[in-house]
Amino acid sequence: MPRSMLRRLPIAACVVALAAPLALGACGNSKEQGIDEPAREGLAIEMGGVDYTVFITRELNPKITPDNAYVTDEAPPGEALYGIFLRACNVSKDRRASASEFTVHDNQNNAFQPEPLPEDNQFAYNARALDPKECIPEAGSVAQLGPTAGSMLLFKFPLENTENRPLVLDIEKDGEKRTFTLDI
Repeated sequence: MPRSMLRRLPIAACVVALAAPLALGACGNSKEQGIDEPAREGLAIEMGGVDYTVFITRELNPKITPDNAYVTDEAPPGEALYGIFLRACNVSKDRRASASEFTVHDNQNNAFQPEPLPEDNQFAYNARALDPKECIPEAGSVAQLGPTAGSMLLFKFPLENTENRPLVLDIEKDGEKRTFTLDI
């Protein structure tokens, strides 16, 4: 084999090695994130002209800062409070309503609804109509400028259910549903 071909052989092997995962990934992978399988936190998933992004899910302890700004009441013994911080942005050219139906399911098919938050809670997610390019939380708001950059849905889980992973957040509106795997 000529010497010039021997030099090209490692380059060709690298090209094949880098291209193989891309080719295999395209075969039979028609599952859509958020619809056919839950999306992971951090991805923007569109539904009805509104992009939903779950930024972070974390346990809240109202005895410490900054958690005492999110929630003031403690969880009862044997339960834990979790904040799911998300953003909803209208990506359409028309006014669109954001989703108001949220449910968390564990792997044992237990379902949990968000806890009500006081109207004056600046971090609370409140569904509303959004103008084009408008988001929840609003640009410049405390929630948008805060460490999570999102509005909060508050959930109370029995401690044993936090072990029934994965926990999945369902967002529903007008018969459509998008899902996110929660990273807790």
